[in-house]
Amino acid sequence: MAPRATDTSDDSSGPTVKRRRNSDLTRHNILEVATEEFADKGFAGARIDEIAERTHTTKRMLYYYFTDKEGLYKAVLERSYLRIRERERDVDVEGLGPVEAIRAIASLTFDHHEENPDFIRLVSTENILRGEHISRSEALSNLGNPAAELLSSILERGQADGVFRTDVDALDVHMTISSFCVFRLSNRYTFEALFGRDLTDPRHRERLRAMLGDMIIAFLTSPSR
Repeated sequence: MAPRATDTSDDSSGPTVKRRRNSDLTRHNILEVATEEFADKGFAGARIDEIAERTHTTKRMLYYYFTDKEGLYKAVLERSYLRIRERERDVDVEGLGPVEAIRAIASLTFDHHEENPDFIRLVSTENILRGEHISRSEALSNLGNPAAELLSSILERGQADGVFRTDVDALDVHMTISSFCVFRLSNRYTFEALFGRDLTDPRHRERLRAMLGDMIIAFLTSPSR
């Protein structure tokens, strides 16, 4: 009887694939914990030793993946910004009219920021540092372009149809949407202390979400000055 043939086609790649998966998982876990650490304590206050302990690894291993503390911080920023760009790409704006598409982008931003409060704290930290690290990130140097291009394409369609005013651009719209969404989270505690209203109270959520879309559309459809 002839011996049974054994499939060894994956034998050589198996250990390599497993090591890569373990490496990817380790890197993912480090970034998850580092995001919380930097968001809670800022760049100066975050401790590499604390991140290493929480991820059951070592400082040496963290530096192996990210070179140093700044490298890890920049990786956290890059991943945080990339996530919202990825969500924006998933919106089927071509299948929507200009008004509906703008509302969809506004709602997406509202939802993303609410679901990712660490993102707001990271952005606040980086602005306190005057953009010191984000300005040195090659990965982030052009990451704003997809958001601007997406909004530009929607605005151009609305302007061509005579629906939107022509004296605004994509960055005007992006700034206005972001301002509303960031303020709601970054100023929630001072706003509640001064006015007695929690902007993140679920009772207000749908009204504020709809208000954002209404404001942007009202502005875009008002007469040009």
